[in-house]
Amino acid sequence: MVRALTKGCEVTIVALRLRELPWRFVGGKPLGRIFFWRAMYLLYLDDSGSVNNPKEEYLVLGGLAIYEAQADWFTRSLDSLAETINPSDPRSVEFHASEIFARRSAPWNNYSREEAQGIIKAVLKQMSTSYSTARAFACAVHKASYPGQDHMALAFEDMCSRFDLFLNRLKRSGDRQRGLIIIDESSFETSLQKMARDFRYLGTKWGSISSLAEVPLFVNSKSSRLVQLADHIAYAVFRRYNSSDSNYMDIFASRFDEEAGVLHGLSHKQTVDPHCMCPGCLSRRIAGRV
Repeated sequence: MVRALTKGCEVTIVALRLRELPWRFVGGKPLGRIFFWRAMYLLYLDDSGSVNNPKEEYLVLGGLAIYEAQADWFTRSLDSLAETINPSDPRSVEFHASEIFARRSAPWNNYSREEAQGIIKAVLKQMSTSYSTARAFACAVHKASYPGQDHMALAFEDMCSRFDLFLNRLKRSGDRQRGLIIIDESSFETSLQKMARDFRYLGTKWGSISSLAEVPLFVNSKSSRLVQLADHIAYAVFRRYNSSDSNYMDIFASRFDEEAGVLHGLSHKQTVDPHCMCPGCLSRRIAGRV
């Protein structure tokens, strides 16, 4: 978005610039003084797996962090994919990974297993082909490792801390950002909002939270393509840890937040295997970290 104001021969440009996107020019030449405002970072989250289902070993909270202005690109891309499924009413198509995988309800019950899995992979490819400024985040909690604890709270605290560390790393490089967490509506809404407020003032076990602009915003996944993409990322990570199926996570694994070879964006919380070979644990062990 560009707004030009002319005062005699002076032109001031107020522009929104994303990394790797072209600078704004008029007539092939830069105009006067240029001021750039960078958008807030948004972390979209959703969960996969059930806290109370004893048949599932894991609960996963996962999603993606993007510049605010990138939301339109993702939305348009997923809208285009929805048009291939229901051309007459693409807005009625909600990409919910577990429902697509199960193929029990319309429109997914009209698809073969291969076709349905292809849809999930097509949604995830939106992440792998996006601008490199978009980063994936996920926390997989091995429920049996933390008996009697609130597994969702563990995952949410971990995600808040990792998002804050990511934003602080940007600040150290001169790219000052504030962050906002946007999460799917759930029965955890009240408790997670309180936790986020406490994190801002009291901190987490890893330190204070300084870069979040506000408590989380809860939205209906039907109205947000980005939350639907977060749902797919969480589901892909859930499949990797709960079912040893890496076909989905491999699509975007290179997009997990990373620094110096350590996958900060992928957290595997467990106490049963000190030699875990998953990408998150292995990257920390190679770097000499626990």
